[in-house]
Amino acid sequence: MDAIKQISYTIKDIYNLPEGKRAELINGQIYMMAPPSTKHQKLISALHGKIYNYIESHNGNCEIIPAPFAVFLKDNDENESYVEPDISVICNPDKLDDKGCNGAPDWVIEIVSPSSQRMDYMIKLFKYRTAGVREYWIVDSLKNRITVYNFEEDTMQEYTFSEDIPAGIYQGKLTINLSNIQR
Repeated sequence: MDAIKQISYTIKDIYNLPEGKRAELINGQIYMMAPPSTKHQKLISALHGKIYNYIESHNGNCEIIPAPFAVFLKDNDENESYVEPDISVICNPDKLDDKGCNGAPDWVIEIVSPSSQRMDYMIKLFKYRTAGVREYWIVDSLKNRITVYNFEEDTMQEYTFSEDIPAGIYQGKLTINLSNIQR
C-alpha cells in the first residue's frame, strides 16, 4: 500500500500566494485568513491606540505593530512558523527588520472571529507559549471576554470588557478597559 504523502508548506509558499490573499503557516500547514470585520478592526484600533499612547508617554522602548505584520516564530525543533498577530508588541529592536519580527514578540493580542476560534484558543496559544511570547491576550467580543495568559508567571485570567485589564509586561502600570467599544 502506498503511503499518503502529506504536503508540508514553507514560508516561500506564503510569499507566493496571490496578491491580496493572507495566510499563516504553522507546523508546515497553511491557514487562510478571512477578511476582518468592522468590529474586529475597531478593537484593534482601540487597543493599538491605548498601548501606543502608553509607550509614547512613558518614553518606552517597545514597538507596537498591528496586522498585517509578519512574525517568524521558531519552536524548540527550529521549525519556522509565519503568523500575523492582530497586535504585536516587541521590546527588543534586534528582532525587527524590513520583513517583520524574527522571534517571539513580548506581547501578542489576537481578536477572535468566528472562523479563528480554534486557531486563537488552541493552535496559537500553544505556538506562542513554546516560541517564547511573554504575554498573550485573546479578545473575544462574542463572549465579552479577554483571556490573558502571562507565560512568565504561568497564569491565566479572564476579564470582561468593562474591567480594567493590567498588561503584565508593564507590571500592571498599563491597564486597558474596552467598555467604550460599540458592540
